[in-house]
Amino acid sequence: MRRPLIATVAAVAAALYLGGAPAAATTGELDRRELRQSLDAVHAAGMYGIYAQARAGGREWAGASGVADVDTRRPVRPGLRHRIGSITKTFVAVAVLQQVERGRIDLDAPVARYLPGLIPGERGQKVTTRMLLNHTSGISDHIAGAFPSLLEGSAKSLDDNRFRTFSSEELVKLGLAAPSYGEPGAQPGSYSNTNYVIAGLVLRKVTGMSPEDYITRHVIRKAGLRETAFPRSPYIRGAHSKAYENMYGWIDPPRDYSVYDMSWAGVAGNLVSTMDDLNSFYRSLLRGDLIGPASLAQMKTTVKVGVAGFAMDYGLGLYPLDLPCGRFWGHDGGVFGMGTQSLVSEDGRRQVSFGMNLMKYQRFDQNGQMLPNDIDPALGSFLLKGACGTDTAFKSAQPSFPLLPTSR
Repeated sequence: MRRPLIATVAAVAAALYLGGAPAAATTGELDRRELRQSLDAVHAAGMYGIYAQARAGGREWAGASGVADVDTRRPVRPGLRHRIGSITKTFVAVAVLQQVERGRIDLDAPVARYLPGLIPGERGQKVTTRMLLNHTSGISDHIAGAFPSLLEGSAKSLDDNRFRTFSSEELVKLGLAAPSYGEPGAQPGSYSNTNYVIAGLVLRKVTGMSPEDYITRHVIRKAGLRETAFPRSPYIRGAHSKAYENMYGWIDPPRDYSVYDMSWAGVAGNLVSTMDDLNSFYRSLLRGDLIGPASLAQMKTTVKVGVAGFAMDYGLGLYPLDLPCGRFWGHDGGVFGMGTQSLVSEDGRRQVSFGMNLMKYQRFDQNGQMLPNDIDPALGSFLLKGACGTDTAFKSAQPSFPLLPTSR
């Protein structure tokens, strides 16, 4: 069940993983010609449309390749607005840590202190806010309950829920009704969107504001983001691509889900942004503009978390990715038809973000193993060029599939 909601960019990290310790961060310049060619290669490999931005020090590059609409052939552009999925979790974690700094939230206090009765029984006294943010609460994901046909190998629920509005409380009930993945605090944890829906309710309780309003005022605006917002309807405001969902071949040809009520994701994954805004956000975060150094250190303290049967290191709304040129931090996100990756180097000097408009294009064999495809290595090559200035290490590597970073 996890696979349909895991961003396809997880496969990119699989292709990039070379093992061993990363080298010192590269100071290589952005090669605009190479970046453009590598982005075109992603489109040529089968991706409908991809748009990206990379930064190195004071220089930046933005590009796009492919189409935003397969029928009209309208081209994609670098500045298109895009559903960023679980990258929203980083925004939520920053908001929670701001409240920790103000003394209104204790990361290690039980959630029952803020939301008595929400998590029933003894579990409600054990689950803490930290466990919500690093996915060690043991609380299951609500996605299976919200989209039951996915458990049957059918995409019917996607169409049934296109204009359905879920409340946060309804999503939490769905997650709590599913079998627990383990004792609170136990490792490895289990990636669950429900954790961040509950974290949003904690924010609402301590601030007296909806989590969307609080994050807009105190995270999005503080970071100076102009194109990042929570949706107010099923429609994406401003220029955007269509969102094509293939669901690993269940939907053939891929169907457009750009018009969709995103309440099923809640603050676990419903933000809309641009690649420029994402790079600005993560640079502001890593530079200490949004929270203090102690809070940032908390975000970068990782535990083992299980995603689709694999283990990864996960902090509080952030995960690390060790590339040949150094350690990067960020998140990925995937919703129906749109996938995103955003990474920033440890020193904040280099950033790369990309969005794509065709999701779950991969195929799996009868044993559930991902089959090789042309898009993933092309994405891996582009990501290395954007982050490190070269893809030499990628070309010389023998990638194994899959090593996941996250999300859904």
